[in-house]
Amino acid sequence: MSNQVLVTGGAGFIGSHLVEKLAAKGYKVFVVDNFSSGSLKNLSTIKKNIFIKKVDISNYKSLKKVFLNNKIECIFHLAGKADIVPSIRNPKVYFDTNVKGTFNLLELARIHGVKKIIYTASSTCYGIPKKYPTSEKEIISPMYPYALTKKLGEDLILHYGKVYKLSAISLRLFNVYGPRSRTAGTYGAVLGVFLSQRINKYPLTIVGNGKQTRDFTYVSDIVDAIYCVYKKKKKNC
Repeated sequence: MSNQVLVTGGAGFIGSHLVEKLAAKGYKVFVVDNFSSGSLKNLSTIKKNIFIKKVDISNYKSLKKVFLNNKIECIFHLAGKADIVPSIRNPKVYFDTNVKGTFNLLELARIHGVKKIIYTASSTCYGIPKKYPTSEKEIISPMYPYALTKKLGEDLILHYGKVYKLSAISLRLFNVYGPRSRTAGTYGAVLGVFLSQRINKYPLTIVGNGKQTRDFTYVSDIVDAIYCVYKKKKKNC
């Protein structure tokens, strides 16, 4: 089995934590990121086993160069455009990255004989669920372009898995938080914003009556789950 893996969005919040774990395990990790939200600082502590490529997954010609002369065994697909409100304002950008970019990746996986792909889908596919914690069996109801494009990406992943015998796994993530999450910006993750406000001794910004409920998952738990699914060491992964 090849020890070469590809992590799209590997310079981002969750991606960089996953790259850290894979590199520490001795895997040769190719990091693909366009650095629109990711940062080289997120990878600064990793001294070996990583190869960083500045590539936008929506650009097929640039992306295919990553696969040349490299025997990639698994793709961890974390790249994507996030946030709901910007997706309403500019749906094409979200479609190009989250759908077209995923299609490009799958085509290259098919052509180059990649054995497995693990996709990070989004809990936004459930819309506004009636129950918390939310079961994966809840009705699918994407309400915004971001949610729709992430679900279309998931459908592509699972479809290719069936048609082309690619081991394809989709994990729907629920509001991940932890080190390296965004602490600034209009649409930053709520816990990151709260942390920044706390550090700077600002009052917490509460929208609504403060009784809202959401599922949150710590980033190291997410990375452990992704790695567990990749290795399939436990039946309950």
